Amino acid sequence: MRTRATAYISSVLAGIVGIAMCFTPALVAEETIVPRLGQTIELSRGDDLSQFTTWLKDTQHDDPRRVFSIRDGVIRVSGEGAGYLATKDSYRDYHLSLEYKWGERTDGSGIVRNSGVLLHGTGPHGAARGVWMASVEVQLAQGCEGDLIVIRGKDSKGETIPVTLTSDTRLAEDNRTRWQRGGKPTLYSGRQFWWSNHQPGFEEKLDTRGRDDVASPLGHWTRVDCLCRGDRITVKINGVTVNEAYNVFPAAGKILLQNEGNEILFRNVRIQSLPRDDSDSTSERKP
Repeated sequence: MRTRATAYISSVLAGIVGIAMCFTPALVAEETIVPRLGQTIELSRGDDLSQFTTWLKDTQHDDPRRVFSIRDGVIRVSGEGAGYLATKDSYRDYHLSLEYKWGERTDGSGIVRNSGVLLHGTGPHGAARGVWMASVEVQLAQGCEGDLIVIRGKDSKGETIPVTLTSDTRLAEDNRTRWQRGGKPTLYSGRQFWWSNHQPGFEEKLDTRGRDDVASPLGHWTRVDCLCRGDRITVKINGVTVNEAYNVFPAAGKILLQNEGNEILFRNVRIQSLPRDDSDSTSERKP
């Protein structure tokens, strides 16, 4: 027997699906790449950023300050201004892996170093608050590594791209959700989805760590794996599954590396075919 809450959620989901279907033709007009079995696409190699497009809020596709650079396969994002590196190609059904490490520059605010990886970037550049693309962010901010954030932008006609997702969650003692496999299905409602052990009451002060953080200490490389299978996203930090979402829309698009006021380095940025089972892609350990 369907409860009133179940009926409500079903009606909301149906509405979102209906809206998404209206956007589908425009969003899938650009061809997406699905990696072949065993294929690896290297996005950071040598001294060549030719597979990326730059975007900065103030100068758009021009980068006169050399905010973005690469040397010996290490991408440097200086932290000046706000924007991103975006892959020129769009991808679907893929395993993204990369490593990141914080540089010296901070934004001077005294709060945690902040950046992120944006998945399924869709629509015009800078069409979300003049800075981002419509996308799903995998947060890299200190103490928040693996949080999922919905970024809704506009399409070329000025209509909102209805980015959305659902996650299985539990309520922590701060009354905020945390991802929990088998938890309560929770539809995006304007609040980000915190990773499984995001510390309640965590004070986001510069270079602090959450009690259960699995990211590496400052000065060391942290590995991030994003497994995007159909309309599902699984996020691993240093081999630990920290967040999952499903009913994700859109389910394909560009991949963006954020520039958000703090210097950050990326290396070994790779797109690979998905393993037959998500657990095969990285070693799993408990936090």
